[in-house]
Amino acid sequence: MEVNAARALAGARTCFVGIGLPSTAANLARATANPDLVLIYESGTIGSKPTRLPLSIGDGELAETADSVVSVPEMFNYWLQGGRVDVGFLGAAQIDRFANVNTTVVDRGPDRPEGRLPGAGGAPEIASNCRRVLMVLRHSVRNFVPALDFVTTLGHGAGPHDRARLGMPGAGPVAVITDLGILRPDPATAELVLTDLHPGVSTDQVRAATGWDLRVAAQTAVTAPPTPAELLALRGLKAAGKKAAP
Repeated sequence: MEVNAARALAGARTCFVGIGLPSTAANLARATANPDLVLIYESGTIGSKPTRLPLSIGDGELAETADSVVSVPEMFNYWLQGGRVDVGFLGAAQIDRFANVNTTVVDRGPDRPEGRLPGAGGAPEIASNCRRVLMVLRHSVRNFVPALDFVTTLGHGAGPHDRARLGMPGAGPVAVITDLGILRPDPATAELVLTDLHPGVSTDQVRAATGWDLRVAAQTAVTAPPTPAELLALRGLKAAGKKAAP
């Protein structure tokens, strides 16, 4: 999952990075598929070159290794809303068939308080204004749900014309990369379709891990296994991050 997420950044110039799995993928991309990739974090760092996985968007390593550090209002008003970012990379707690995202609150069932999640952060603006959006998350019926408990971030709304109707300039989510495969929106309906399987994964496995009747492409591809160089770089980043963690 992490390697394929990094590969998806090949050819991108700038990436607005969410923390967690998106940050892992983006930093791995700099070490492998795209050494010239400019990493942008919500805290205002542009061109960060961390030597390890950052612990948060406020990790000092991001500012110390950045080409520039700007204010958060400038980051959002000038860089992001100005359409100057190629790719936004996001995670999710819940995602639906149109790649809408919930990171705010989940229904835990009768007589139980709702579960609070980290919240929106910059995700709604990232998904609205980046030229395209990539998502990465683990594949389960808990995450891939028929209906979100709360809509934090709009992907494709209820179909292919919702983004244009709402005046969103970016293309929205173009791929959802999971530990089972890759899903992409159908050009006609904007509904997510399984297009790629990771080695050893079956279509039935992916359908069983999805909370709706998942559509499958007529011909699915199989992703290439991680190379030794990719694995070495990924393990190095993770090992360095563990040493830095308190």
